Amino acid sequence: MADFGRVMTAMVTPFTPNLKVDYDRAGELAELLVKTGSDSIVVSGTTGESPTLSFEEKLDLIRVVVDAVGHDAKVIAGTGSNSTESSIELTRAAEEIGVHGIMLVVPYYNKPPQEGLITHFKTIADTTELPIILYNIPGRTGINMTPDTIETLSRVSNIVGVKEASGNLEQVTDIRRRTPRSFKIYSGDDALTLPVMAVGGEGIISVASHVAGKEIKQMIKAFEEGNVTMAAELNCKLFPLFKALFITTNPIPVKLALKLTGFDVGGVRPPLIEAGEKEAVIVEKALKDVGLLS
Repeated sequence: MADFGRVMTAMVTPFTPNLKVDYDRAGELAELLVKTGSDSIVVSGTTGESPTLSFEEKLDLIRVVVDAVGHDAKVIAGTGSNSTESSIELTRAAEEIGVHGIMLVVPYYNKPPQEGLITHFKTIADTTELPIILYNIPGRTGINMTPDTIETLSRVSNIVGVKEASGNLEQVTDIRRRTPRSFKIYSGDDALTLPVMAVGGEGIISVASHVAGKEIKQMIKAFEEGNVTMAAELNCKLFPLFKALFITTNPIPVKLALKLTGFDVGGVRPPLIEAGEKEAVIVEKALKDVGLLS
């Protein structure tokens, strides 16, 4: 069974000043993330601005990250899209590069029925030996993958987990109740990491770990060891940062946070825009409050 650890970072994609992918910086960022607590790196996901990356850019980015940290951490490629055939093509290419797993988002815009989701994910799973993490994020895809659907998909041998970003703890609990314990549930929201773990989750596919990986790992370790009080205290301390990094569309705030903490990864590609002065004040204050910025 695949073990991706407790802290997985959904890595941003660094860009040059003219918004070309900065592959050198991507390798450096992956190395930094592993050094600061990430067990696995998710490349070309939502936080990586995958909708604005070309097929070739995605493959080059995956290759750079595998080369940089593939011996020290697991690398998971975001290969899902709203086209089953395109997802298969990218999955096969990522597997050839040597990733350790793939993440497949619920198809967006098409709004397939639940049976369509089952067919989509099973079809992709049949084409690869890689372990698969499903990604449920209804706020972006326009459709919620139900616990019943996830239960069905959990019976597919290489579908090993789900990133749950519905924000619904009742749904997380229902998924845990319906699926085998070997099926991993990862929080898709930093602010819900601890609550999700309390109802049977495995860990977090995080955005905040770009700047607070060590602190998040410490919180999870405290919970694992039964020190719930300490875990709750750490969660409360980190909470303003968790909220600040989502005051506008991800990854706008986290790219700003990286710049403020001394690791500039460039801007965002249109149609996203740079953080405004209001957002900058909130992010900077949150970093200071958590002790990540003097």
